[in-house]
Amino acid sequence: MTILGLRTQTLVWLAAGAIVLIALPLVVKTSFAIDIFIRILLFSFIGIAWNLMGGYAKQLSLGHAAYFGLGAYTSTILQINFGISPWIGMVAGGVVAMLASLPIGWLCFRLRGPYFTIATIATAQALMLIFLKFRDFAWGAEGTTIPNLGNAPLMMQFEAKAAYYYVALGLLALGLLITWLIERSWMGYYLVAIGEDEDAAEAIGVNAPKIKRDIYMISSFLTAMAGTFYTQYIYFIDPATAFSFSISIEAALVSIVGGIGTLWGPVVGTVLLETTSTLLQSWLGGSVGGIQLTVYSLILMAVILWRPTGLMGVATEAYHRYVRRHPARA
Repeated sequence: MTILGLRTQTLVWLAAGAIVLIALPLVVKTSFAIDIFIRILLFSFIGIAWNLMGGYAKQLSLGHAAYFGLGAYTSTILQINFGISPWIGMVAGGVVAMLASLPIGWLCFRLRGPYFTIATIATAQALMLIFLKFRDFAWGAEGTTIPNLGNAPLMMQFEAKAAYYYVALGLLALGLLITWLIERSWMGYYLVAIGEDEDAAEAIGVNAPKIKRDIYMISSFLTAMAGTFYTQYIYFIDPATAFSFSISIEAALVSIVGGIGTLWGPVVGTVLLETTSTLLQSWLGGSVGGIQLTVYSLILMAVILWRPTGLMGVATEAYHRYVRRHPARA
């Protein structure tokens, strides 16, 4: 039996997972643990947004921090200068990011391979430098703090961290739903074709520039939403934080480790990397400098050398072996 293309067994597992995630803040009360969960949910969402572009279409962008920052600044400017709720600012930031992706994509998509990647990095860094100079409009290098209104849900401010957890969980669910719908649409098939061989895809009638432009807009919109949430969560914004190169690297890294071009790959990669990073920081503190980047590098090298398809590739291979040995149960 299938519902919306999903087998009953799959729906049961999804429902069980949703119940566990919803109940998690009710069981785990410590702020430190909830903060870890929020970071996992947030970077899973950012990884999913990147994966639409870098995973399915295989356009290795390392400049998604540009849209993260645009979303963060748009919502913050609207909130501080005009008193507009960040819930509205989140959508407005997504629209600004989508509009910005049009000229950026028009320029960057003229390049391929490493040249495209370098162009996306340059774009994000250029935006950071621009916002460093906007002192009157965007507070310059000093940045600004978000006014603390106490418990104000309509302004995306909560006294309990659990509320931020549920917002991040909602964003992740939205990202997964959009990816799932795209996967099963004609756009998903076109993206895979472009990722495998763009010239061959165009030869059979795929409008590659249009498809890449459309998926870039969707990816930038979702990334901008993450920027708004992160700014509201930490109550601070400055160019170095909003346009941080580490945002772009993290988005790509969790997808590559988990499995690019897969629905759950960014989530699996984020759980592994963020949990490892947090545990190392809590155990070692600042006693061993650079340990986080060293571990990240080792994990990335191990995945690339051992299983280039990522952890989801390992799970898929294990499932196929199980099917071959136990066809009746599968």
